[in-house]
Amino acid sequence: MQIMIDLNVLLDVIQKREPHFTASGKILSLAAKRKISGHIPAHALTTIHYIVAKYAGPAKAGQTVDWMLSTMKVVPAGHKEFIRARGLDMLDFEDAVVASSAEAGHCEYILSRNTSDFTNSRIPAVTPEEFLALMGEKAV
Repeated sequence: MQIMIDLNVLLDVIQKREPHFTASGKILSLAAKRKISGHIPAHALTTIHYIVAKYAGPAKAGQTVDWMLSTMKVVPAGHKEFIRARGLDMLDFEDAVVASSAEAGHCEYILSRNTSDFTNSRIPAVTPEEFLALMGEKAV
């Protein structure tokens, strides 16, 4: 199963944000074990590198990006995806790019804690907890 992982889910794990860390961590674990095919939008890599480098240094930022590159598929966003994103009736352009990237990556779900931001997406958005329940997995 191919899923698009929104930046907020990735940051839950990287920043150990409670109460979301456990479920989001389980999602990344499933991707690392290849039980799901985790996809991330290309812009997530640069954002995560910037945040991790700022708070933990450039070496840790590089390690984090390397892990993401070895674990998940990066879905590029080019002209076509940005045009599609602009055509979506969504308030936040970044969320529209995530939705457009999910379409381009042939994802079945978008995993986000802000599912209401994706109401006009062709790809349904679910929380990590909802996705784990769909998969018959427990967060712990």
